[in-house]
Amino acid sequence: MSGNDRPEGISPTAVEGAPGLWRVDLQRHDLSIPGREVVQSRVEFTPDSPPFKHFHPGEEIICVLQGSLEYTLEGQPPVVCNVGDALTVPYGVHHQAKNVGGGVAVELATYVVEKGKPLLTKVE
Repeated sequence: MSGNDRPEGISPTAVEGAPGLWRVDLQRHDLSIPGREVVQSRVEFTPDSPPFKHFHPGEEIICVLQGSLEYTLEGQPPVVCNVGDALTVPYGVHHQAKNVGGGVAVELATYVVEKGKPLLTKVE
């Protein structure tokens, strides 16, 4: 997608990682825990962004910055988080997020993950 095709409300520095899902990587640093790193990203969801099931090689700590997002974690009922709400996704748990608001929704995602592994693995 070219810069001219960027949906309204998406940050100019965001990169589309999946249809309707845009990311701005904020930081990546080694931790004092051997073999672990922290990755922090701003994740932006367009209203028509299709959810996709995935997992991470560590914990994901989420804070909703804008809009409303519905999170479905494997084995749990869906939960809707609004601005200021926080959620932790445990290591390896399959989950998905869906924009359930009227515009672009944004989360701050902080990952404490195993260094050298893919940050995200899609579940078919």
